[in-house]
Amino acid sequence: MFVRQLTYLVTLAREKHFARAAEKCNVTQSTLSAGLKALERELDMRLVIREPRFMGLTPEGERVVEWAAQIIVDYESLKQDVEGLRDGLKGTLRLGVIPAAIPALARLTAAFSAKHPHVSVDVNSMTSVEIQSGLDKFELDAGLTYLDNEPLVNVRKCRLYEEKYVFVTSAHGPFAKLPSITWQDASNENLCLLNESMQNRRVLNNIARSAGLKLAPTVTTNSFLAVCSYVCSGVWSSIVPHTFSYLFSECKDLVSIDLIDPIHSQNIGLVTSDRDPMPPLAHALLQCAKRLDFEDALLAAS
Repeated sequence: MFVRQLTYLVTLAREKHFARAAEKCNVTQSTLSAGLKALERELDMRLVIREPRFMGLTPEGERVVEWAAQIIVDYESLKQDVEGLRDGLKGTLRLGVIPAAIPALARLTAAFSAKHPHVSVDVNSMTSVEIQSGLDKFELDAGLTYLDNEPLVNVRKCRLYEEKYVFVTSAHGPFAKLPSITWQDASNENLCLLNESMQNRRVLNNIARSAGLKLAPTVTTNSFLAVCSYVCSGVWSSIVPHTFSYLFSECKDLVSIDLIDPIHSQNIGLVTSDRDPMPPLAHALLQCAKRLDFEDALLAAS
């Protein structure tokens, strides 16, 4: 009962509305309110400000929510771990992935799903900052993100592959027959790139800056799907991770060209919260990642 009451509090803190919180918890509003009042009696402190509708949490309530989120995750992990000994792992693996890594994602989750067929995988495209926040708040089991460019904290890392960069352009353009192109030549083209809220773009900016250049795209977006759409039009070119060349491989009107001067790469890897014992789904994914020769799998896919 105590864990259920903590769940009510965490849900209310997230939804900021009694009726919505009750709906999320699949209980009546009166049941939710009674549970919260019982929790307040148990802890001998006021947690929720009611006048009479939800007006926020007390400072004590805010603090309890932080502990409650961890207790709930640990309780669910305990159940998954013990039940997994008998019937195999079950549940939903919550995975945050930077857009740049999405083309490579299936190589990891395919191996995981083959070993744990009763676990579903919920993938969310996120920025690296959102992945860090999701791990901190116990809203994610793991993330697929950059490992080095912007430091992560309180995580365990497993390197998967090295992201390189290619220039994608029309097969009928002036560079189509070249094996490589310099960053200076690429920066002078009509570019569509991610906007600067995305770490991939910040990586590209740093590379260009190291060569004394500045990227000035005519179109920016926070979606690689939009980048692909613009590039496929034949009017725009782009600089994308090499894994995206797998997506373009069937498009005969486009070519992917290696970028040089400078040649640069970034480590992409799996991150999980640095906790012991690890939640069973995160631990299972991490073990799967360590066994997988990811770069060979990507090469085979190309």
